[in-house]
Amino acid sequence: MMINGKVLKDAFISAANCIAANRKDIDALNVFPVPDGDTGTNMSMTLGSAKAELSVMDDSAGADEVAKVMSGALLRGARGNSGVITSILFKGYDKAFKGLKEVSAADLANAMQLGVERAYKAVMKPTEGTILTVARLCAEKAKDVCLGNDDIPSFWDAVCEEAERVLETTPDLLPTLKKAGVVDAGGKGFCMYMRAMGEVFHGRGIVAFEEPEQKPSEPVTIETYASAVGKFDGEITFTYCTEFVIKKAAGCESSLKLRAYLESIGDCVVVVEDDEIIKVHVHTNNPGKAIEKGLEFGSMNLPKIENMRLQHEAAKKPDKVTVSSADKAYVSVPPEKPYGFVAVAAGSGIEAMFKDAGADCIVKGGQTMNPSTQDILAAIQSTPAETVFVLPNNKNIIMAAEQAVKLADRKVCVLQTRTVPQGLSALLAFDPDVDFNTMRSDMTKAFERVKTGQITFAARDSEFDGQQIKNGEILALDNGKLTFVEKDINKAAYRLIKRMVDGDSEFITIICGEDIDDASAEELREKVAEKFGSRMDINVIRGDQPVYYYIISVE
Repeated sequence: MMINGKVLKDAFISAANCIAANRKDIDALNVFPVPDGDTGTNMSMTLGSAKAELSVMDDSAGADEVAKVMSGALLRGARGNSGVITSILFKGYDKAFKGLKEVSAADLANAMQLGVERAYKAVMKPTEGTILTVARLCAEKAKDVCLGNDDIPSFWDAVCEEAERVLETTPDLLPTLKKAGVVDAGGKGFCMYMRAMGEVFHGRGIVAFEEPEQKPSEPVTIETYASAVGKFDGEITFTYCTEFVIKKAAGCESSLKLRAYLESIGDCVVVVEDDEIIKVHVHTNNPGKAIEKGLEFGSMNLPKIENMRLQHEAAKKPDKVTVSSADKAYVSVPPEKPYGFVAVAAGSGIEAMFKDAGADCIVKGGQTMNPSTQDILAAIQSTPAETVFVLPNNKNIIMAAEQAVKLADRKVCVLQTRTVPQGLSALLAFDPDVDFNTMRSDMTKAFERVKTGQITFAARDSEFDGQQIKNGEILALDNGKLTFVEKDINKAAYRLIKRMVDGDSEFITIICGEDIDDASAEELREKVAEKFGSRMDINVIRGDQPVYYYIISVE
């Protein structure tokens, strides 16, 4: 038995529907009570990005084309660690199905294995008892079952049964799961979407999910200091910023010839190619000629032409470039300097701190608001630099940022900053006069020296490290580790600061969240100054960040 592209497409859409319908149930399995970008939410948004593109595909598309579209959409739409891992697991289908219009059970088994291998390589320290374990043992089972079994429905049932068996063992592999009495959330999501795909393979149709009525999504805003459209203080020589992607024709000439021609009719030429496409950016007065020349190298779809004179006038008003979260359109600018910075941040005060420290672009996001790979890519492409450093400032955003590296048309370095204070310290340690390796090393050492404390609230009832935690109680985190539970916000902050300070500490910075009024902030400052003011510098800054009442750094 073989399955074609239509069946495969329906199976992927079924998987997306299933996770969307069960998102909250998967979120509820998260054992860490801190509010964050939960597993089910991130998996649902990731798979949803692929569903949108698959839904408009023609039913005649082959399995290889369906897998390629799905893989690319997942990569761009991946959010959070669970979303990124899911996108990488599905990348195996793209790799395994190349050139195949229909696929067999053996091809599906190969796809699972390739996805698992890529996922384990992508995670720096793979943890057993997670979605990785479930996917790995599931792939091993698939390899065994597919031998001599051409019946895809029965093959898939056996694979799903193995996944569910392994899922039940995850509490034995992760003590935190056992204490909480739950299975791994990512592994549960994996089992759910595998079963949903199986519904299609059995001929029972796509798992249904009715989208709830939603308000239009707010745009993801990238605030820039050096947007290309705001750089023209004098006369604009070439009016139209023209961009297009060419699907290369067989035997087409070298893109160097295209670059040479574009340089003869414009400036700011950027031509990047791989085995399949050529990506073009040029400023010219003759966009039609640029497109006509590009068509000699292959086919293109929906080129983008923008009038920079009009953009320049608009840029004089708000200092913003807005990236729509719906269509992921963005302004891609050519490099104008050696280095640039993209920082992920939430809160007007924190955003201002990053901009003052030299960040070119701010991606709005953070805890509970994990930006997608595409959102981060948009910021990278909007940074006019040859090398762009990305500061994720949250452990659940690092993997999405690292996926953007593969999609960018310039060099990108993701510094693995897990908190806002770490990101600020890395940015302040930037020295443009040293070589790249020294620069990266110095910034890494700088952020690793920072101690970060966070005061937030419990998003759910939980038991963690032997502590009974009630929804709404105040949580104190010391470098990401849940340390104690309190009833009073300022009391928790003071206790945490005392815990963080040691004999080598010199600076205490307290960043106040949007729910902290000036009187409460001053009360905390006075108490901390009374204890440490004689030997340490104490700064209180309004960050207006959500989720965290206080973010504290000690250096």
